Amino acid sequence: MSEAQTHAGTEVPTHEAEATAFGFLTAPMAIALAMIVVFAILVWKKVPGAIGRALDDKIKLIRDQLTEAESLRKEAEALKAEYEAKAKSADKDREALLDRAKHEADEIVAKAKTDAEALIERRTRMAEDKIAAEERAAIDQLRAAAADAATKAAAKLIAERHDSATDEKLVNQAIGEIATR
Repeated sequence: MSEAQTHAGTEVPTHEAEATAFGFLTAPMAIALAMIVVFAILVWKKVPGAIGRALDDKIKLIRDQLTEAESLRKEAEALKAEYEAKAKSADKDREALLDRAKHEADEIVAKAKTDAEALIERRTRMAEDKIAAEERAAIDQLRAAAADAATKAAAKLIAERHDSATDEKLVNQAIGEIATR
């Protein structure tokens, strides 16, 4: 008969024996044993400890970086707050400067108006004084001209009406009045 036996017309497969090493070591067992040996070597060489230390070092490095990032964030927030305060202070200073400039401009305008009014008043007074002086000078000139004309007219009248005897009598009378004083 063949390896496969027939039974009532059907073939029934037969099991072949698995290959073994050393009579007891099958393929799955060999794989499991190799894995155990690899794990044993890893433990013997302290690989898990090294892996743990490497992971611990990496964790420490990450924590240090996080701490540094946190301190940098705090510094950045402090700088931001400082610059915001400076910006607000600059805005207040700008507003104060504008207010002071407006106030000074108002004072300058008011002083200019006052000075202009005083200048106008002073110039008006000077013009009026000049006009008054010119009027006085004209009146004095007119008086002098009138006095000159009156003197000439009086001299003419006296010359026409008086003779030398009358003049002598008037001169003696004037001398007498001067002597009694």
